[in-house]
Amino acid sequence: MDYTLAIDDSPDTVPGGTGVLLLHPSTGETDRIDTDFLKKDTDRFLVISTRTTAREVTQKLDYYDVDAESAVILDTLSVDRGYSRRSSENVHYVGAPDDLDGIVQQTEEFLASHDGKLRVSLDSITELAYYAGEESTMDAIRAILALLDDHDAVGLFHLATEVHSDDVVDSYRDLFDGVIDLNEDGTITTDF
Repeated sequence: MDYTLAIDDSPDTVPGGTGVLLLHPSTGETDRIDTDFLKKDTDRFLVISTRTTAREVTQKLDYYDVDAESAVILDTLSVDRGYSRRSSENVHYVGAPDDLDGIVQQTEEFLASHDGKLRVSLDSITELAYYAGEESTMDAIRAILALLDDHDAVGLFHLATEVHSDDVVDSYRDLFDGVIDLNEDGTITTDF
């Protein structure tokens, strides 16, 4: 199954199983790319949020006119920070951003329990690595990419370039089928 990408300078479509790495400066405005990725050609999508709460993700989806009815949100922050939370059919929680097993398990449950065209957005790898370490995070990303392949889904994974060494960034690049570079000036270059 093919998926429309709708991202500047990228292929019109990519096959199911494709993982895309979004490299960006720490201050980069990634919301537009992320929401464009989620808007098109999608039956259901999972947002794995390591930087913002489920409420903030919902606000972002509303602001960018993304169909929130199609969203499932995995909030990795609220429990750890002691915020009040209520699980629902479309909002799930893990204890903290370093609960990589829980994140992989929730991703697998989402992909196994929904049909049609499925997308996953993970914002961000950088936060996972901060909490759980680079090696464990890389293993978790490999596991999620394998799940995308198994379930014919696609994913977009954020990584802040200046936080990681060039070698680490290159190691992540090697895991993905496509790479989007968001430059400081807002321009995009891609490699698929």
